[in-house]
Amino acid sequence: MVSSLIRYGYVPLLLVGVNGAGIALAGAGASKVWLVALLVAAVAASFAAERLLPYSVEWNVPMADRRRDVVHAVVNETLILASVAALPVIASVVTAMDVWPSSWPFAFQVLLAVLVADAGITLVHFASHKVGLLWRFHAVHHSVERFYGFNGLMKHPLHQSVELVAGVTPLLVVGMPVDVAAALALAVAVQLLLQHSNADYRVGPLRYVLSLNEGHRFHHLKWAGVGDVNFGLFTLVWDRMLGTYSFAPGRSFSSTDLGIAAKPGYPSGYLAQLSEPFRSRGACTTGTDGE
Repeated sequence: MVSSLIRYGYVPLLLVGVNGAGIALAGAGASKVWLVALLVAAVAASFAAERLLPYSVEWNVPMADRRRDVVHAVVNETLILASVAALPVIASVVTAMDVWPSSWPFAFQVLLAVLVADAGITLVHFASHKVGLLWRFHAVHHSVERFYGFNGLMKHPLHQSVELVAGVTPLLVVGMPVDVAAALALAVAVQLLLQHSNADYRVGPLRYVLSLNEGHRFHHLKWAGVGDVNFGLFTLVWDRMLGTYSFAPGRSFSSTDLGIAAKPGYPSGYLAQLSEPFRSRGACTTGTDGE
């Protein structure tokens, strides 16, 4: 009974329940503290689902990475929250034309923001596997050797900033409101948890449309060129347009499939990972180091 609830109910709980609550609170102008509380609840649900119904039991066992991953998550989410708080000032400089559809129902405004951000972030993600400089920073995310929810929040802060700028700037240019941005920030965090989840959940035909864990595991394959697929954050629409969509039902994954083949000794400590992009010549793919 519990397994079935998690297998078929976990994604709706986060995707619809948590995001829906966030949209309702943001639309009502509630304190942003409630959005932080929702994010904490989503993280707790993520850990619970992974332990009660894991895709891989071994991925629930820390590899001397738990403290590092917590620091990554706290730093990166704090930066996002700070960006939301600073949005009025940023928007006053960036907004070029106030044509945001404020008359739309608030939920539709958030959906529009999600779709636009999905395009910008996906394109930067794609470029990060092709441009050596970007790859050096993105490699931090690909250095993981177990696939679980917190992986989504494990990014070099500079690379996260580039993705954030690409996803949000077009929205700010046309006057996206702060409350919409706050709901979008929560949606991004929830999506990253779902996309990297170790929970053995099912979404039926939606797995061919939404960028969730079944498809994103292919993106983390460590061999050169093999992981250059399924770049989408929210959807797989852009991957289909770019010709980078890949999915093979029944394919199984283990820790030996993950990481960076050309750099098996990639630094595992937080500070070492922050400095690594400045010390190494990066790769343009997951499995080559450009040296």
